[in-house]
Amino acid sequence: MTKLSVQLFTLRSIENDSEMLDSVRAAGFEFVELYGAKLAQGRDLAELMAARGLQATGSHVALADLSDNLEAVIDNTRAFNISALFVPSVPVPQRDMPAAGWRDLGKQLAILSDKLSAHGMTLGYHNHNWDLHLKDGDKTALDLVFEAAGSAPVQWEADIAWLTRGGVDPVFWLRRYSSRLSAAHVKDLAPEGQNESEAGWADVGSGILDWKILWPEAIANGAKVLVVEHDKPLNPAATIANSFRYIQESLA
Repeated sequence: MTKLSVQLFTLRSIENDSEMLDSVRAAGFEFVELYGAKLAQGRDLAELMAARGLQATGSHVALADLSDNLEAVIDNTRAFNISALFVPSVPVPQRDMPAAGWRDLGKQLAILSDKLSAHGMTLGYHNHNWDLHLKDGDKTALDLVFEAAGSAPVQWEADIAWLTRGGVDPVFWLRRYSSRLSAAHVKDLAPEGQNESEAGWADVGSGILDWKILWPEAIANGAKVLVVEHDKPLNPAATIANSFRYIQESLA
């Protein structure tokens, strides 16, 4: 069964963890996806979540933490009883790197995924629009990452709105890498020129993306977890509540 989760990065402006988690429960969610700073809180945050009946589906974790502090990452992952980790992005200076850099990234992810596999954990990569830039003929950066990863169990968390911002057809890409797809981020894009104070993002169902097509496509192509997210909400509690309501009424 596909799980509906919410990325806590959406609520990062709510600094009090109890208030943040109360907002998640009030919206209707039972699952959350962590990000690096929250994963690092380990058992302290896990206990707050358990007290509210919340479970984690996975976490984002920086590539540097995986490379330099793998044992600590593994310990914190176990504290939340999760097994799925995703690198959310490459650091800003690397986002324009040439093809060789993206191939090196794929090889690095492959090595790390094998290490995590020995602990019963998986590693994936979460895309942005810069991952769709052409780097080698008709191959994008994301193509090169997955190509270089080879047979290693590197998974993919497809951010569907960022695929759209990258100028590609998200359905084509969900099908293209269905063998690696394990999760998808669900957020929306406002019509051009609108919601500029929120960087052009919108609550799920209030934007231009056709979720009645995209939602079942993500599931059909392998996404076991669908994660609501908004990169810059003015009112994060309202955003996740609005998104949950739309999904329950129109998609679930």
